[in-house]
Amino acid sequence: MASDDGLLDQAFMALADTVRRRIIARLSRGPATVNELAEPFEITKQAVSKHIQVLEQAQLVTRTREAQRRPVHLNPARLEALTAWIDQYRLVREAQFRNLDAVLQAQAAGRGPQPKDRS
Repeated sequence: MASDDGLLDQAFMALADTVRRRIIARLSRGPATVNELAEPFEITKQAVSKHIQVLEQAQLVTRTREAQRRPVHLNPARLEALTAWIDQYRLVREAQFRNLDAVLQAQAAGRGPQPKDRS
């Protein structure tokens, strides 16, 4: 479990940076080289490469070799793991809000306990 927590920490720290989030967004449309990923940024290709290394360490992206090209690919399984972690808390909150909605609807319909008038 500690290993999972470490990967989760790394992933969220990697995603805390705007440039890295934009790289992830670009890769969601398909693989790209460092040069292609660097195009929209006003930073050096070396800086983009360092951002990619952070994303690789967090296992959010992978690189392959195709002849002279080394495209960067999104790791959808890792993003799915992050989504699953977030969803477990989102689902709990949604259930709490549904329960609150039911209580409020019951009160509005006069079937439940009414709030006490404090005047």
